[in-house]
Amino acid sequence: MAENLTLIVQPREGRGSRAAQKLRRAGQIPAVLYGHKEANVTLSLSTEAVSQAIRHHTRLVDLNLNGKTEKALIRDIQYDHLGKEILHVDFFRVSAEERIEVTVPIELRGVAPGASSGVLDQPLHVLKIECPAIAIPDSIKVNIETLQLGQVIHVRELQLPPNVKALADADAVVVQIKQKALEPEAAAAAGANEPEVITAKKKEKEAEA
Repeated sequence: MAENLTLIVQPREGRGSRAAQKLRRAGQIPAVLYGHKEANVTLSLSTEAVSQAIRHHTRLVDLNLNGKTEKALIRDIQYDHLGKEILHVDFFRVSAEERIEVTVPIELRGVAPGASSGVLDQPLHVLKIECPAIAIPDSIKVNIETLQLGQVIHVRELQLPPNVKALADADAVVVQIKQKALEPEAAAAAGANEPEVITAKKKEKEAEA
């Protein structure tokens, strides 16, 4: 699991783009905390604190507001059109006891021996899971060190951490080693050879007749 961080947040006053721009110029990010059928709370926190959470791949944080701490999931981070500047953060309230649904990346481990004669294909790069709020895995690790040509690893075959349940289709393909496609020249040659065999057989029949 990623490191659990405590973020100091303050109540946010003012709404609209001007107020948000003023916050960002002061090194603060506008945010909102919601969930658990409680009232939404508009907040602000330092840009550096959010950047630190991102660097540590943190999903679950402790929000400290006026000395009161509650756990929250970083549900969404909004960026500018260049994908560089953080514009807004959404926090979702959680309790330590509850199970939540999150999406985590799939991480391939090792080198597949079948990749030397085939092509490694990974259709699934993230996995939706259900897990305890305080035990969100950084990623789902998949060992491919024994994967040979033609072999497939499905979602049902994943080795998941304790108390983690996959919510994706059990038959979905995570990773596989596929046969290499023929090069254009080889494919053209194979196509050209086929009619010649048929023609040869046809001529043999004509000669026998």
